[in-house]
Amino acid sequence: MQILDHMRTIDMWALVFFAVVVSLYTLITDHSTLRKKSISAAMDRQRDNWMQAARFREFRMIDSSILGVLVSGISIFASTNIFVIGGLIAGLAYNEDLSTAFSSIPFAEPISPGRWAIKLSLLLGIFVYAFFKFAWAIRLANYCAITVGAMCEPEDGGTDIAAARAAAASRLAALCGHHFNRGLRANFFGLAVLGWFFSPWLFMVGTLSVVLILVRREFFSGALNAMRHTP
Repeated sequence: MQILDHMRTIDMWALVFFAVVVSLYTLITDHSTLRKKSISAAMDRQRDNWMQAARFREFRMIDSSILGVLVSGISIFASTNIFVIGGLIAGLAYNEDLSTAFSSIPFAEPISPGRWAIKLSLLLGIFVYAFFKFAWAIRLANYCAITVGAMCEPEDGGTDIAAARAAAASRLAALCGHHFNRGLRANFFGLAVLGWFFSPWLFMVGTLSVVLILVRREFFSGALNAMRHTP
């Protein structure tokens, strides 16, 4: 109840709006039949094509190079999130001074130390969640690399064992992409939460804007259109 004492009614509604919108978007894009029409599903099919082709490839250095690029990209986001988390923890340690200083910014609403701490805690939770998603994606990419290394020789590529190992590698690659996508999505929604420091109305507008951007990229982007025309 002490937390609620620091929250205004409009702040509570903004937080509920954020939770509902994020939950609905996640439910639709990850757990509904619409996912089959998303760019994530299209890329999963390409991952399967990649692994099925790799089992007949004599030299698999190109597959190792691709996996290395994927791990490097995910690692950059994981490292960046660590710095963000450190900054947010420091902001919580000096919440009284920072809330007073922030209140003097033009167009920013006066904010009490209690509300400052609540908003920073939400941001901290989001970026910690994103870090764990990125870290797990790195591990899945490593598992995928090991599975690729365990593939049968090219002359045995047509066997059931080779097909099963390629399918396992494809599934691990898809899981890696899924968790990486969740981490990126969390970062996007973290940017929406920044609007809450200025106004709960800006927070809600930012949340809706992020969802519209994500929906466009997931279901109506030029990249998806290119994938639809790829056999």
